[in-house]
Amino acid sequence: MKKIPLLLVSAYLFIFTGCKKDDPAEPEIITPDVVLNNEVNEFIWKGMNSWYLWQSEVSVLADNNFADNNEFYTYLNGFTESRTLFSNLQTTKDRFSAIVSDYDILFNSFAGVAKTSGVEYTLVRPPEGGNRVIGVVRYIINGSDASSKDIKRGDIFYAVNGTELFAETDATGSITNSNLDLLNADSYTLNLSTIENNVTTPNGVNVPLTQQELTENPILISKVIETNGKKVGYIMYNSFTSNFDSQLNDAFLTFKNANIDELVVDLRYNRGGSVQSSIRLGSMITGQFTGQLFSREKWNDKWQALFSSDNNFTNTVNNAVLNSLGMTRVFIIATDDSASASELLINSLKPYIEVVHVGDVTVGKNEFSVTLVDNPGQQAELTNGSFISLPYIVFNDNSIADANRNHKYAMQPLVGTNENADGFSEFTTGLVPDIEIPESLINLGELGNPTEPLLAAALDRINGTTGKSYLLTTPKNLQIKTITSSNKMKPFRDVMLQDTKKIFK
Repeated sequence: MKKIPLLLVSAYLFIFTGCKKDDPAEPEIITPDVVLNNEVNEFIWKGMNSWYLWQSEVSVLADNNFADNNEFYTYLNGFTESRTLFSNLQTTKDRFSAIVSDYDILFNSFAGVAKTSGVEYTLVRPPEGGNRVIGVVRYIINGSDASSKDIKRGDIFYAVNGTELFAETDATGSITNSNLDLLNADSYTLNLSTIENNVTTPNGVNVPLTQQELTENPILISKVIETNGKKVGYIMYNSFTSNFDSQLNDAFLTFKNANIDELVVDLRYNRGGSVQSSIRLGSMITGQFTGQLFSREKWNDKWQALFSSDNNFTNTVNNAVLNSLGMTRVFIIATDDSASASELLINSLKPYIEVVHVGDVTVGKNEFSVTLVDNPGQQAELTNGSFISLPYIVFNDNSIADANRNHKYAMQPLVGTNENADGFSEFTTGLVPDIEIPESLINLGELGNPTEPLLAAALDRINGTTGKSYLLTTPKNLQIKTITSSNKMKPFRDVMLQDTKKIFK
């Protein structure tokens, strides 16, 4: 056999191995995109990122907080409960922003529609103290189930369905644990008691009640009181509900025709509502300041340039002439359950007329809110004819019609503050009364009656007299200091709802 030279074999091997196909490269690892588990969470983060008053102070809401969409979705997927995400996006300054899974509840509340037994109450500590809670009936809503039952203002209940009420609170007064949800049932029985010698004692009276959806007229009482030769207009107004602004205007027409000398506006249980209604009420009380500044809006940095505007005193309501009284002094009854648009009214009138605040230190809610729904592609036409992107905010019926059909979540975040003509808006600790007189557990009196303690205090100041009834100090354990109330427990009754329609067509 013919031998092949070694050199030739080496060359052959070199050519063969040099020409063979390269070994395959390591496969590239492709990370799949993160899939969003809950689209509500994306709405919550983006809505708060855009509109929240304190957006710049919450690091996780920063525009550049996430490197990419995968990181963003990974963060959102960490929250199986959307309400938990919402809470995590709030600053500790925020006491009032809210979220709801069904925006119909929200809008019904703004219109004064709520599910209720008709018993309006405050929940307080009994004279004995401790973690127990008692309820004090404030008033009964006309046309409700309670209006046909034997229960009235001043009645006290200590239990529901035989179970004594309790509530544990933290240092700020916020409820941390309670059984107050017993009052949310469609039907329940209130077990009544009496207070004697600083002791709460069951009296054997039980009142069965059924909750039903009804619309409450916020004007509970409107009357003219004659005292010491003077005519005093008195109106008890329990919510700034814009649907009833025309009825409010009618009540002021009665005052105007009666040529009243003084005016008492009772907001003791009014936790707020429409800013527009507050402006209108302020304009009805006065009338001599039309076109002048009532309040000035302060939004976050993203929307300040577009939305910031002056809310001025007006002379119309729903295309009708406003019935203004031209008062230079007004008495406003407000308590520790008066908030939001009620406080706005007091604060905005003070630069112009004498405001005598009778009652207790108010809640201290100086921020306003707007409603957000999942409508990221929304646009709006400005009054100048140009269009802008206006995600999430509800400013007309189309905002709801064009919203995501997969859910009905809505947010009511705080988005700004209103300052008065003097530039003042910082009253988070509440507005301090000129005549301090907390309501009493054992002496509530009859609303609208000149002898009712808080109204009597206002009338005494009007008459220039000193009323012994309110100068007597009520012991602290008998003073009504609200833990919570039926008004507060209704959804979204403590909002200051800003009108956003004025800059759009």
